[in-house]
Amino acid sequence: MMTKTTIHEYQPEKHRSRRSGWLRAAVLGSDDAVVSVASLMIGVAASSASKETVLIAGVAGLVAGALSMAVGEYVSVSSQRDAEEADIGLEKRELVAAPHAELQELAMIYVKRGLEQDLAMKVAEQLSVHDRLGAHVRDELGFDENSLALPLQAAWISASSFASFAVVPIIALLIAPTALRIAMIATTSLVSLAALGAFGGHLGGAPLGRAALRVTIGGALAMAVTALIGKILGVSVN
Repeated sequence: MMTKTTIHEYQPEKHRSRRSGWLRAAVLGSDDAVVSVASLMIGVAASSASKETVLIAGVAGLVAGALSMAVGEYVSVSSQRDAEEADIGLEKRELVAAPHAELQELAMIYVKRGLEQDLAMKVAEQLSVHDRLGAHVRDELGFDENSLALPLQAAWISASSFASFAVVPIIALLIAPTALRIAMIATTSLVSLAALGAFGGHLGGAPLGRAALRVTIGGALAMAVTALIGKILGVSVN
């Protein structure tokens, strides 16, 4: 005699992919802050500019970068949100105009995932009774109606993280001797980038070493190029 299998309540796992929205904005803002502001300051310092001039360049880079990140993230994520809402609106209209065809379409999705046709239709029907639009948004469009892109969240997180980490090369300049200011800015910034890369890899479940290395190499290349340009321009002006 077969016994009925019961499904017990459980605590769902915390998947790292659910962090993708705010994590992307935070990591992008932090990394970009260190790379761009440090590179800007190193480029200006390499031209033999005074400490005050390098400091002004760093502060200007902090303010401009934070505002730029906020606007850029808001526009980008708003476009994503508009596309998601447009898809949901289209799905709502299709469910009203052709409910049976939409039910068949939902069932075919489950068939392609491995269910038998009869079972797929039963699943589609039961899910449609519970939340018809939600089932189509999740399984046909591929996203959760309750987890849409958040433009304001992305904007303020990106701007805040940029402003916070852009302070790193500025502090390095303030505490460094004049002869070592470029080395101090570069070293402090690269260490910060390595730590940020490793932390981002940890949050995203990626290998820490690889995540830290790719960010550090990219930052070092950017600083080296701007230092060379600053040196060339400084010599030509002088």
